[in-house]
Amino acid sequence: MKIQFFRYRMAGVIAAGLLAFATTPPALAQTLKIGAPLPVTGALSPEGTKLRQGYDLWLGQVNQAGGISVNGKKYKVELVYGDYQSNTPRAVQLTEKLITDDKVNFLFSPFGSGATKAASAVAEKYGIPMLASSASSAEVFNQGYKNLFGLYTDNSTLSEPLATLVHAKAPGLKRVAILARNDLYPLSLANEFEKSVKKRGFSVVYFEKYPIGALDHAAEVSEIQAQKPDWIIVTGYINDLILVRKQLADQKVTAPVLTMINGPAYKEWIAATGPLAENVTTASWFHSVLNYRSTDIFGSTHNFVKLFTAKYGSEPDFTQASGAAVGVLLQEAIQRAQSIDPDRVRAQLQKGGFKTFFGPITFGSTGIANSYIPPVMQIQGGQVKVVYPNSVKSAEFRLGVK
Repeated sequence: MKIQFFRYRMAGVIAAGLLAFATTPPALAQTLKIGAPLPVTGALSPEGTKLRQGYDLWLGQVNQAGGISVNGKKYKVELVYGDYQSNTPRAVQLTEKLITDDKVNFLFSPFGSGATKAASAVAEKYGIPMLASSASSAEVFNQGYKNLFGLYTDNSTLSEPLATLVHAKAPGLKRVAILARNDLYPLSLANEFEKSVKKRGFSVVYFEKYPIGALDHAAEVSEIQAQKPDWIIVTGYINDLILVRKQLADQKVTAPVLTMINGPAYKEWIAATGPLAENVTTASWFHSVLNYRSTDIFGSTHNFVKLFTAKYGSEPDFTQASGAAVGVLLQEAIQRAQSIDPDRVRAQLQKGGFKTFFGPITFGSTGIANSYIPPVMQIQGGQVKVVYPNSVKSAEFRLGVK
């Protein structure tokens, strides 16, 4: 009887062990969750779509390679998306939901400086590192937060090169008109342009703001025309800038230089404006003509562009590249830390020195990148050409916008 009981007991132990083995997930089943609030609908939906394309390309490459390696374990990556409908208060609410309900390990920021600044307070509250894909205003990074890391250099790195270029190529130009969307990033950028042009002796003869969601700029265009500017600068987002460009043409407003940020670097902006795109200048933090060699999962700018083009049928612009770039930054930081603990990953982000396909990324003391020079571009022959810096220049800067 004792022997039979022992056999039954051993069989039960073995069966329990087999059951435990069968129900224990393999190492590859472990999941790292990243929250990604996006403007899927509303005025900023084009930008939200672009960010997701970048995120998804990076995500596919990581999971195809088996995930992120941490101390012999593989973590598959899951991006938890949500739509905040291009509304900043909703972005804040969604960010908190991603942390408290969805239990994400890390965060990608909402689009733009305004929503990022608001949502970063939530990330700071919970101690979750947030990678900002599209915030460049100093006002976002002067809050003393330790969990916010911005991919873009500050707005003066866009205004300063353009002001230097225009002043050098056309020293006779003096009168500048500035029209800015009344939103954190576009207005901050416009203020930087005002500083940059005044520093070089230009006179700002017009500076006005237009409201978020404005569907008509005829009045502002008329006011600009009355000032007879040599250089017109408009800041906003793609839909804003398509409309402003068309209304400038409707009222036959021309100038030797027309700068619009952000919009002309997008292929759909060029398609929507047609011949009106010619010689419009812009600047951004990335262009596919660059070719950095990197230690990230893409290996180089060239390979990133190749993979993106194969997946989506067109070359990436800077917003799409930004989505993939925050992914590789987080991945690199986790792999350096060999941990998914937010404190250890944060420490690696603070160290910087990342060699990415987007460029060399190191963050300053406030968390904003300070380690590369964004290119200045101009639309020539319907194509985006880099006119600065000289190391990546593909065309000479031209005057004259019809």
